[in-house]
Amino acid sequence: MCFKDVLRSFFILILFFSFQLLSAQERFTIAGYVRDSLSRETLIGATIQARELGRGVSSNQYGYYALSLPKGTYTLVVSFVGYLPQEKKVDLQSDMVLDLPLLSKSGLSQEIVISSKKRDANVRNAQMGQIDLSMSRAKSVPVVFGEVDPLKILQLYPGVSNAGEGNSGLYVRGGGPDQNLILLDDAVVYNSGHLFGFFSVFNGDAIKNTTLIKGGMPAQYGGRISSVLDISMKEGNMDKYQMEGGIGSIASRFSLQGPIKKEKASFMISGRRTYIDALVKPFIKKGSQFDGSGYYFYDFNAKFNYKFSSKDRLYLSGYFGRDKFDFVNNKRQFNVEVPWGNSTLSARWNHVFHKKLFMNTTAVYNDYQFSLGALQNSFKFVLSSGIRDINLKTDLDHYLTPEHKLKYGALFTYHRITPSVASGRQDSVIFLPNNAQTKYANEIAFYAQDDWELGQRWKINYGLRWSAFQQMGPFTQYSTDPNGNRLDSNSFNRGELVKNYAGLEPRMTMRYSLNDETSIKGSVSRNRQYLHLVSNAGTTLPTDVWVPSTLRVKPQLSWQYSAGVFKNFNDNAFETSIEVYYKSMQNQIEYKEGFTPSIKDPEEDFVFGKGWSYGSEFFINKTKGKFTGWIGYTLAWSWRKFPDLNNGNKYPAKYDRRHDLSVVGIYEISPIWKLSSVFVYATGNAITLPEKFFLIEGVLTQQFSEINKYRLAPYHRLDFSATYSPVPKKARKWQSNWVFSVYNVYSRKNPYFYYYNQTGSAFLGTLEVQAKQVSLFPVIPSVTYNFKF
Repeated sequence: MCFKDVLRSFFILILFFSFQLLSAQERFTIAGYVRDSLSRETLIGATIQARELGRGVSSNQYGYYALSLPKGTYTLVVSFVGYLPQEKKVDLQSDMVLDLPLLSKSGLSQEIVISSKKRDANVRNAQMGQIDLSMSRAKSVPVVFGEVDPLKILQLYPGVSNAGEGNSGLYVRGGGPDQNLILLDDAVVYNSGHLFGFFSVFNGDAIKNTTLIKGGMPAQYGGRISSVLDISMKEGNMDKYQMEGGIGSIASRFSLQGPIKKEKASFMISGRRTYIDALVKPFIKKGSQFDGSGYYFYDFNAKFNYKFSSKDRLYLSGYFGRDKFDFVNNKRQFNVEVPWGNSTLSARWNHVFHKKLFMNTTAVYNDYQFSLGALQNSFKFVLSSGIRDINLKTDLDHYLTPEHKLKYGALFTYHRITPSVASGRQDSVIFLPNNAQTKYANEIAFYAQDDWELGQRWKINYGLRWSAFQQMGPFTQYSTDPNGNRLDSNSFNRGELVKNYAGLEPRMTMRYSLNDETSIKGSVSRNRQYLHLVSNAGTTLPTDVWVPSTLRVKPQLSWQYSAGVFKNFNDNAFETSIEVYYKSMQNQIEYKEGFTPSIKDPEEDFVFGKGWSYGSEFFINKTKGKFTGWIGYTLAWSWRKFPDLNNGNKYPAKYDRRHDLSVVGIYEISPIWKLSSVFVYATGNAITLPEKFFLIEGVLTQQFSEINKYRLAPYHRLDFSATYSPVPKKARKWQSNWVFSVYNVYSRKNPYFYYYNQTGSAFLGTLEVQAKQVSLFPVIPSVTYNFKF
């Protein structure tokens, strides 16, 4: 299908949407923003419903809504999780602008009795596999070292797992960490971990909204085949200055927000830094062989927004984060330096053409860099990789009728990828091997989707996405002999097309309501992924290499099917669901058997195969009362099959988890004390282990098992936390609380990895080889002091 045919199809699709006016009655439109009444922050995903018709819409990513109704008098019911519902009478005789403020429940005094509207969005929405995480709930759950981490909280939901002890990477429905599209204010985050994955890069004090979509990805998202994690930063208080922060066991953070000009412009800045280096330094004697070793990370978030008029608004936001690891062995004159990090900058312009048509245009600059430097005596070696993007996209929300909410747009991204570059120096001699090349590519996409409500029982979200990926010059293609020596080459000039991939990605989710408390949902989605993270381990370490689709590397392709039953009980105090899914994955990438890192192009060591995963997810969530929490259980399988690996036989993926159970409980004893606890149990990671040991010319040699034939011991632990929020006798601006938490209460020694220890001598007949387990975290108590004023 040529580019002109694709454009023609999209225009026909949009025209088809536009002519679906289901009523000949005279209609008028109510439009505006849903906001927090105190901070003036916009609220994403708030529900606005006309009670008399039982129809409504949700606010978009910028809090904007538009509702077209026949002429008449209506009661608008506005609701949002964690806020007091509001009812507003309107006499609709013409188009009108109406901003809707909601009061946060946390801002209410304890004497006020909250009469909450039924919370049934999980039953009424067509979207499947969506998790909306509020930061107030995230801060109530105990985590390691007391550091609030939205990614670790998401791992407690069914269908989402981690890679092992403490790791913040997400493995969704049998997919790998690179198969998740992670966005921070529309900027792609390529490495989401600090401290080699033990903490995520997301500072809870800077985050407004976190949404994870596990299945049935809407057409507006693309470029990944497993899930979408969409995170929005706070905009800044439009009414007053506000400062908050926290002092924890290993890190501290501080945030400041407020108006630049009231009701016109605001800002938010937030910073966080660990002091692991300062805590460890007293234990390393000055002049010792490890003097100078250390580790720290820091990150910085900033956002500015300016309201030009009721129709135009500008947002500027950025993130900058760095990790720095230094290892020094003065005795052996050996130093290792490992810095890595992300930088993003987003500029977004909102424009309202008319009340029914909202546009957002975004420009993004993104840079991820990793470097490994080693120095011994006078020899220095540096290995570096990275990826840099420039992105421009436009999205339009078209509120055609209450039954149809359309969304369509386009995206262009310029990629500059450096998979792996090695260099060295010996005294004054510099080595620049002719190794991996920098690769350049363009990524293009167009999409259109319709959220269509067919009466009271049926709701369908259907859409179509077309995407293309072009590898561009300059690029040199080499032919090599079996030993990897280059024999011939074919060069492409700057801007010359090297390879083009393109295809359609249809998406659809649907809901059928059996009654007000029960619905059945189903979804099917086709996804294409053009960038790949290739690793030789089970964790999201920064040494993993991002590579693009090229002449040799094809895009990953997937189909995902899912279905589920959603049922609420006791006036929506309990939400329950059962979901099943099946996902097929083509063009999966692994390193070939016997791979060892080298300075050649990593593509030469790739092998390609397929994968598939399937499972069921069970979820019970209690949302009301002093005791809240949830239970999530996943029964799942994830397989891979490569002609060049494991003798062509299928094997479990390294993130295959048969059983995954999470139990979370939060109990508010009083306005002063809140208790919470987490219990997790998971099948151990799949691993490959040596099965036989033998001597060859006096050297102990290993013979390994089939890939991932064995399992680590099951993982389980219990965490506990208590939050003390003192209530002053007199009203004060300063608010604070203490969080006392215990990670791994019964000090379970969960395996991180196994290694084999060799003792004795083969020549003396005393050689013994024994498997040893390495565990990371025993019981860890921590204290965090949080403040706000």
